[in-house]
Amino acid sequence: MSIYTERVAELVQREVARILQREYSDQLQPMVTITRARMTGDLSIAYVYASVMGDDSEQREATFKQLKALTPEIRDQLASRIRHKVKEIPELKFFLDESMQRAKRMENLFDRIREEREHRESKEDSDDIA
Repeated sequence: MSIYTERVAELVQREVARILQREYSDQLQPMVTITRARMTGDLSIAYVYASVMGDDSEQREATFKQLKALTPEIRDQLASRIRHKVKEIPELKFFLDESMQRAKRMENLFDRIREEREHRESKEDSDDIA
């Protein structure tokens, strides 16, 4: 990816995040965070990755569907913000980024393993004493 393409991707990521924060934060609950954006080589399509906070997967899916439904409005807002910086306003394609949820699941698994080890070690220590 060229430096210009990367800069446009960063611009799209930053501006879409601002638009969501300022214009749609009340409509998109739980909170939506734009984690990254990637551009096609011709800058016609922006792949925007969004993370939806929350423990309930159904609620996250519903919020993400709502985000996708708002895509034309978000693109219009984006156009008004970046029209002087790019030749063509890219089409936005949103993808659900679940890396935060995966990381949280891994943390929980590691915590459980740690607890089981501590429990096993304390049990072995008490068996050695007896």
